[in-house]
Amino acid sequence: MFSLIWAAIIGLIVGALAKFIMPGKDPGGILITMALGVVGSIVATWIGRAIGWYREGQSAGFLMSIAGAILLLYIYRLVRGRTARA
Repeated sequence: MFSLIWAAIIGLIVGALAKFIMPGKDPGGILITMALGVVGSIVATWIGRAIGWYREGQSAGFLMSIAGAILLLYIYRLVRGRTARA
């Protein structure tokens, strides 16, 4: 149980830093920011394993998790920009 709480707290910090590094109008409050950080970490772990940086059982570190969250924000803005123009 404590590991889930810890993952949520770290996810909140990672999501907030990603939004700070990439300012702009993004959705959500605290829960969306937390989800952004957690999913950013999952994406970073997946990419890291695909290119051989991490082995099975390893997860992305703090900086790579921020990079994953920034990537998610970038993709969100690309998709949102296309739907707004259509």
